[in-house]
Amino acid sequence: MAEKKKNFEESMHRIEEIVSLLERGDAKLEESIALFDEGTKLIQGCSGLLDKAEQKVQKLLITDEKAAAEVPFDEG
Repeated sequence: MAEKKKNFEESMHRIEEIVSLLERGDAKLEESIALFDEGTKLIQGCSGLLDKAEQKVQKLLITDEKAAAEVPFDEG
């Protein structure tokens, strides 16, 4: 049975768990590699979700003339 796809918050929580486990340093090599691999995949997924969110924000920023304006997020 396929694992449910995690949302952004769930993924970030799991990444934090993985970092904590790796920082402790008591995991065996194979387990550490598996955790690192899982964390890398979660980070890639989060990055994709953030890219999509940024695109949506940019679409919502509209100039007075009703034309789409691409404004950096921190300036808006």
